[in-house]
Amino acid sequence: MTRVHTTTHRAARRAYTSQSTPLHRWTFFAVISLGLLMIGLDNSILYTALPVLTHELHTTDTQQLWIINAYPLMLAGLLLGTGTLGDRVGHRRMFTIGLILFGFASLAAALAPTAWALVAARAFLGLGAATMMPATLALIRLTFEDEIERNTAIGIWGSVAVVGAAAGPTVGGFLLEHFWWGSVFLINVPIVIGALALTLALAPPNIPNPAKHWDLASSLYALVTLASLITAIKSAASTHRSALLIGVTAAVFVLGASLFVRRQARLSDPLLTFDIFRSPIFSGGVIAAGGAMFGMAGLEMMTTQKLQLVDSMSPLHAGLSISVVALAALPMSALGGSILHRVGFLPLISGGFACMALGIGGAVWAAQQDHFALFLAGLAGAGMGAGLTMSVSSTAIIGAAPIHRTGMAAGVEEVSYEFGTLLSIAITGSLLPVFFHSGLPAELKELGIEALRSPHTHDIAALAYNDAYTTILKGLAVLMVVLVAITAWCFRHNPKSGGNGAAH
Repeated sequence: MTRVHTTTHRAARRAYTSQSTPLHRWTFFAVISLGLLMIGLDNSILYTALPVLTHELHTTDTQQLWIINAYPLMLAGLLLGTGTLGDRVGHRRMFTIGLILFGFASLAAALAPTAWALVAARAFLGLGAATMMPATLALIRLTFEDEIERNTAIGIWGSVAVVGAAAGPTVGGFLLEHFWWGSVFLINVPIVIGALALTLALAPPNIPNPAKHWDLASSLYALVTLASLITAIKSAASTHRSALLIGVTAAVFVLGASLFVRRQARLSDPLLTFDIFRSPIFSGGVIAAGGAMFGMAGLEMMTTQKLQLVDSMSPLHAGLSISVVALAALPMSALGGSILHRVGFLPLISGGFACMALGIGGAVWAAQQDHFALFLAGLAGAGMGAGLTMSVSSTAIIGAAPIHRTGMAAGVEEVSYEFGTLLSIAITGSLLPVFFHSGLPAELKELGIEALRSPHTHDIAALAYNDAYTTILKGLAVLMVVLVAITAWCFRHNPKSGGNGAAH
């Protein structure tokens, strides 16, 4: 059955590429890239919108975190399974279904009347993104028969993902400057409609493989495990922590993880086998991808809020300020990939984390000295380090996996980035209000974040917020130093490639 499907797959792809023109193929690639761009944007577009949402929907600290985290949680929890499901039902169909889900979820989010309704809509958005994302890369492989065209497209695909995540705060700030908060979601709807029409006209034929096994239980176990872990972290860091809730969510996490591991051991075609992590290169790549996103996501989210709440910047001004992280990361990302074969992983990944540590440390010092230009320079330094690290972490992950587990490694690679974002928002987003609240004078504690909005209490509250912000940034800088040491051990022999199957 597998051999018949492979022959059919190759014949259909050759027929499509022989009948399509380069303009046809690259136009459809632009459609795929639009889908990926939306996925990346929605990961960070709310960073600049949080202060507005707090005011408009009267959100609590917990609701704010779930509004941000519901999306990457669903995305990370389902990614391992949706790629396999795409093999079974066809990647064109998965991309189309993902677009439809994303469009309806965006409309629901834009019109959400309450904070919890917005959380539900964001979770629905994550489902659409998880359905769509693996299909984008698979469709590139189906669309381009020529190796040069295909490699070029995959390179651009990687850049689009980075640009989407990095541009979110700026795009969100621009929309909030001119429209109401729902516009950050509503902008997706016309893009989805156009992408659907062009997909129906330009996409290669759908090629399902009914013989491919897909395990729903594994995906659900992974989602429950992640959700309970994040809930436990948020509960433990909350100012109103509940020992019962922490205990229950921790128990659910252990149960979910145990069920997932047992399930994988029984499957002939598991979503994940843990022996793949025996390769230090593979594990180092996963740590690098997740660690770099942890640093960037926490830095961007906290800084966009600080610039608005403390420094009274508009959402657009805050988004443009934080864009220096992305502007610095992009050229370093391109540079890292081009020199890997000469310098090896060690200076790029461990050196990238060292650069992040220095940049974040510089931003802390500049914030304490109230020197905005040097503060931006520190953010740029952190972005440069993240760009160097992320430029080759995917190469380490995919290259170190055995050939027959390339698909599994690709799923782990995608989850690593999303999990880094998810964990960072959960931890830094939970700790910031705790430190801020503890630093407020007793007479302002009941006001909480509202103390920053009153001209009579703003200056006092701003001091407490700045202290909380710089404390967490110091923690991020220390973490980056720890990651320098960990990745230096993983890449201690300084390989110049992933090893092409080293993780047997």
